[in-house]
Amino acid sequence: MSTLVWFRDDLRLADHAALSAAAEDPDGIVALYVLDEVSPEARPLGGAARWWLHHSLSRLRESLAALGVPLILRRGAAAEVVPAAIAECGASRVTWNRRYGAEREIDAGLKAQLRAEGTGADSFHGGLLFDPTQIRTQTGGPYRVYSAFWRACLAAPAPAAPLPTPESLRCAGVQPASDDLDDWRLLPTRPDWAGEIAERWTPGEADALVRLERFLEDRAQGYARGRDFPSEEVTSELSPSLRWGEISPRTIWHRAVASGADVGGFLSELGWREFAWHTLFRHTDLHTRPLDERYAAFPWQDADDPTAADALRAWRTGRTGFPLIDAGMRELWRSGTMHNRVRMVVASFLTKNLLIDWRIGEAWFWDTLVDADAASNPFNWQWVAGCGADAAPYFRVFNPRTQQEKFDRGGSYVDRWAPESLLHPEIVDLRETRIRALAAYDTVKNAPRGGDESD
Repeated sequence: MSTLVWFRDDLRLADHAALSAAAEDPDGIVALYVLDEVSPEARPLGGAARWWLHHSLSRLRESLAALGVPLILRRGAAAEVVPAAIAECGASRVTWNRRYGAEREIDAGLKAQLRAEGTGADSFHGGLLFDPTQIRTQTGGPYRVYSAFWRACLAAPAPAAPLPTPESLRCAGVQPASDDLDDWRLLPTRPDWAGEIAERWTPGEADALVRLERFLEDRAQGYARGRDFPSEEVTSELSPSLRWGEISPRTIWHRAVASGADVGGFLSELGWREFAWHTLFRHTDLHTRPLDERYAAFPWQDADDPTAADALRAWRTGRTGFPLIDAGMRELWRSGTMHNRVRMVVASFLTKNLLIDWRIGEAWFWDTLVDADAASNPFNWQWVAGCGADAAPYFRVFNPRTQQEKFDRGGSYVDRWAPESLLHPEIVDLRETRIRALAAYDTVKNAPRGGDESD
């Protein structure tokens, strides 16, 4: 009687609590990944994420094969696929690392079903630094302000040390049938789109560990000074690996602390990711519903209106006439990523200068970012739009000209991604659209806030 390990957004072997627990089974393990895009709780992946998933699964399959265990791939509703795989291999136990979004409803139902049928089902903490049920205000509620949240995290016991990669694994004698990864058609059919993404990124656990060490050795000391400048190569480039769980936040935390470098600012960014996930834990509809309920009635432009549709198209394709905006959107399309400072600027431009609903921008990032996850992507869009947790004040409108002067004065970033941007006419007047945005925000700022009021 074997143990089935259900992989999800944790495509690694190191610090994998569910795998480590299963490795103790003398009857061996079955390693299963389920592509679930049909359950109501599962949000279908965007194009860039599908590209990354294909290659990350390939790397995980190679790592498991080196230890003598195949990776079983199945597609469909997890609540149906997992029991079917158990029936095929005769596993007596299932282990997995916990999820913290809407998918945890799938997990809870499946755990209850399996246990009722006599199959062991155990879940483990693994994707976050701190369990969302343990970081609470003095009144027992969730935090809405990041600084208070992060102070509470730092005051809590330090994250547990990461678990080592299992030295060996036993392969269960009976393995379920597996899909062929290529049959899933995760890779884009337009090679001109994915070509530069492939040049930019190497998915997989091994490369994630290399990027972490490179950051700590070569970039960490300059991170605090250069992190806001998009042409500076000081960031860790670990966000897509964190999104797919190719590296755990605990591994990053402990390696960073042990490095001796000045990593306080870097760890606070890891804390911001944590804040997003703790918020999603309480608000699983984060990508569709504003945390500040006043914004449910915000007067966004009709995206189907010809003028708004033209502006949206110009934003998506990097033809707004504002060089920093255009460079960011071109970088996104061609490389699957965008510098964080520029992300804030392009999001502010869409929601405030164009008055286009933040959910439209969030959906575009969901489709084009290799690191778009269910928490950080909508959480950050809501923050810029002014309707989220610890949100930027509604009157804060990032001026793309000023931002370029401050953070790309020499034009290195713009020259790399959109050198011809000045040839495009500016699609809006920044002053006029700022005034329009503030007037629109005035219509909701005095309405009852609603929602969770915890600090």
